[in-house]
Amino acid sequence: MNKYELALVVNAKIEDDARTAVVEKAKEYITRNGGVLGETDDWGKQKLAYEIQKMNEGFYYFINFDAEPEAPAKIESDVRIMENVLRFLVVRKDEA
Repeated sequence: MNKYELALVVNAKIEDDARTAVVEKAKEYITRNGGVLGETDDWGKQKLAYEIQKMNEGFYYFINFDAEPEAPAKIESDVRIMENVLRFLVVRKDEA
């Protein structure tokens, strides 16, 4: 298994409950695809580098997980269709 990190930028204009539901749904996609969840970093509301869908701010979340090499592609395809996710990225973390 490899170590990965899923970075999510979530819509800042939705309620706290809906934002939490988005993050939980992303975690569910990870576990459904065979991933083992690790720590979740909540960076809170941050200014975006550029405007996305007429928004200048978003909530940043970083979800660490372990998974097989084919899992990130499946997770990205699931996250891609989620509402209220402005941007996402799965990166492999170095074994240091």
